[in-house]
Order: sequence, then C-alpha cells, then structure tokens
Amino acid sequence: MSYEQRRFAILVIIVSISGFSQGMLLPLISVIFEGDGVSSTLNGLNATGLYIGTLLISPFIEQPLRKYGYKPIILLGGALVFVSLFLFPLWKSVMFWFVLRLLIGIGDHALHFSTQTWITSTTATHKLGKSMSIYGISFGVGFAVGPLFVPLIKISESFPFIISSALCLLAWSLIFFVKNEKPEALAGDANESGFKRYSLAIKYGWIAFLPPFVYGFLESSLNALFPVYALRKDFDVAYVSVILAGFSIGAIVMQFPLGALGDKIGRHKVIVSGLLAGSIFFLIGNFFEHSELFVAAVFFFAGMCVGSMFSLGITYMTDLTPKELLPTGNLLCGIFFSLGSLTGPLLGGLYLEIFPSNGFLFVISLMLLTVAVIIQFFGKSKKIAI
Repeated sequence: MSYEQRRFAILVIIVSISGFSQGMLLPLISVIFEGDGVSSTLNGLNATGLYIGTLLISPFIEQPLRKYGYKPIILLGGALVFVSLFLFPLWKSVMFWFVLRLLIGIGDHALHFSTQTWITSTTATHKLGKSMSIYGISFGVGFAVGPLFVPLIKISESFPFIISSALCLLAWSLIFFVKNEKPEALAGDANESGFKRYSLAIKYGWIAFLPPFVYGFLESSLNALFPVYALRKDFDVAYVSVILAGFSIGAIVMQFPLGALGDKIGRHKVIVSGLLAGSIFFLIGNFFEHSELFVAAVFFFAGMCVGSMFSLGITYMTDLTPKELLPTGNLLCGIFFSLGSLTGPLLGGLYLEIFPSNGFLFVISLMLLTVAVIIQFFGKSKKIAI
C-alpha cells in the first residue's frame, strides 16, 4: 500500500467511527429522554446542540487549517469528541448533555472539514466521485451500526457512551501515522477577506450546498425524532433501531454506484433523480406507516436514493469551485449540512407537537421534492473528463 492509499484508509476509518458515534447518539438520547417524559420539542431542541456547535466553529476553522494543516485540526476535533462522549454518564441533565452535544458538534465539524478538504484537494477529478463515495460509505457504515447499540441501555445507560468513546479514541490515534499537509495557497481575489472568499464560493457553487442541507435535515430528523414518532405508534425500540439502520444500509449499498455514475454523467442528474425517487418512497411510506416491516423497507429504498446526498454535494461543489477555494467550499458544505440538521429537529419537533402521530414522513417527502425542483431548474452541469 502506498502512502497516499494508507493516508486515505486512515481518514475513512476515523470518519467511520465518527459516523458510529453520531448514529448512536441521536436515537440513544431521544429514547432516554422520551422514557423520562421529556417533551418532543425539548428533545428536538436538545438534538440541535450538535449542529449549533458546528455553526459556532465554522467561521473560525478555515484560517487555522490553512496555517497549521490538516493533521492538528483532526487531532483537536477527535479529542473533543471522545472526551465529551466519555463525560455523558457523569451527570444526567438536559442542559449538561446539550453542552456536551455542542462540544461534539465542534469536534466533529473540525474532523470532517479537515478530512473532506484533504481528500478533495488531493484526489484527481476523474476519481473524486469514487473516492468521496468510499468516504461516504465509511461514514454510512458507522452511522448504520450506531443505532444498533441503542438497546444496550437495557444493560446500562452508560454502556453505549463508554463503548463509543473508546472506539473514537482508537480511531483518533491512527492520525499519528500520517504526515501533516496544508491546503493550496490562496491567489487573486480569493486571497482577500474571508467574506470575499465566502461570496466567491457561493457564487460558483451555491446549488451544490443544497444536497448537504438535505442530508443534514434527514439525518437529524430521522435519527432524533423518528424514534419518538415510532414509539408513539407502539413500535418496538429494537425495531426502531433496525429501521434507522435500514436507511443507512440503503445509503451504503448505493454510495459507490452513485459516486461512479456521477463521475460519468454528472452529479446534477444523479442528485435530482435521487431526490425525486426518495420523495416518492417517503410519500408511499406515509400511507403505510402502521406497518413496521413496510416502513423498514421504505427507509432502506429511500436511503439508496438520498443517502449519498452529502458526498454527492461535496463532489458537485468540487466540480463547480476553483481548487484554491475548496477549503471554503467544504466549509460551506458543512455549514449548510448543519443548517439542515438544525432545521430537521426544530421543524420536526414542532410538527410532532401539533400532529403527534400523523404524517411525519409526508413532511420529509415534501422537503425532498422542493429541493429537487430547485436544483433541476437552477443547477448547473459540468462535464467530467474521464
């Protein structure tokens, strides 16, 4: 294995464990709070701590990355994640857990921003879709496994947090085996103020930020609030974990094929088609949501269609954005992901307060359809030379 291959492998391992911790944390805390009688609105608000942390760190992370390189930022982010996970069992408090989720959001964003920018900046264009699909698969595998650890709360509420913290520590230690590198130097207009770089990146690639927004909305609303909705419909806790894992498994199954297809025919076509198909599946699921088995099947097929939106959005942004602006573009992808992740629990929690047991999947379907229409009519395509 060459050094580049080894570096890529280490980065995707780190991301997979990060995916595991996120995939476990959202439904785990939702189930614990629902069992303690915490309202769905407060439950959803607490889940936003992860994404508020992401937004808080976003304006301050690009310059340190350019100055110090990728490795120090990954080290700092990973340390914040595993220490915060370890602290959860120390004090069961809505406010304390919100602060810990905020710190995990800061750490996760530092970690993901660094790894994404490292990969998009060092991978040839004709291989980028495949590389980012592997990146997405690694995160998806971890995210799919995470909810399966939720039933461990029957043994001890602390047990899942301790396991997740230990795995994050092991993965984090692998970064010591790679050399530090820095992004490409800024030039021309991009070398001006941060606001100028943001405006340029938005000018070139704003449409590519919508798929990460969609993925953030789906990830947070499905993992943080669907368990609450399902429990109100008398779904078994273990089956809720299987349903959530089904979405992630569907995403994993199609992550590489969609990434490779995007390399060949363009991300624009793949993204629009996936959003439309996902909208149809969730709409169908809304009419048969009384059946646990049918909902699990719907989540699996919808995951196949829309579970790749984050990696597809990043590669689409890379198609449209000059290389020296890739750190800024990756940062904005993370910001839009966080905005979607904040919107999901807030709107979803409010919806569940008004309609406690009706139409949750219809809201998801409508959101996907809306974004698909926007990208279809305003999106740009850029032919990829293979």
